[in-house]
Amino acid sequence: MHRYYAIPAAVTAVLGLTGCATVVRGDHTAWVVNTVPPGASVKTTNGFYCDSTPCAIQMPRRSDFSADIAKPGYKTLKVTVTHTIAAGGGAAFVGNALIGGVIGAGVDLATGAALDLTPNPVSVTLEKDEVATMAAPPAAPVEAPAVVPAAATAPAPVAPAVISTAKPTS
Repeated sequence: MHRYYAIPAAVTAVLGLTGCATVVRGDHTAWVVNTVPPGASVKTTNGFYCDSTPCAIQMPRRSDFSADIAKPGYKTLKVTVTHTIAAGGGAAFVGNALIGGVIGAGVDLATGAALDLTPNPVSVTLEKDEVATMAAPPAAPVEAPAVVPAAATAPAPVAPAVISTAKPTS
């Protein structure tokens, strides 16, 4: 008789766990930025940053922000990022609402686990900033100092210091 209850109970437990987007997806996600050329810095309006692309920043799924992507010699780009209901998060949310009820669905909405950041990933090609490259003076070539073997060099003679004690004549 116990076998008849064990299988449905196990199926219900598995379905309940897979339905909860908060458990399955979490409330943070990796927001990925790729640039051509690489090496740009990324700073977001909500305080997150990375020093050099390509990079991935752990962001709350509920985030709405803009990001400045900058590299010396290139125009700075501004990207606006919003959140939308994700296909995977939405399915988990609906499953949780059907099986887990109002409390589970409320948790998914409150944590943002059913959401995804859009666009993600961000892939951009940076444009040369002609004004910045024209304003910067060209770098002067640096010549390497001549190398003289150690045996050929002799210390330079040091002249003795002369202190004058004579008084000026008027």
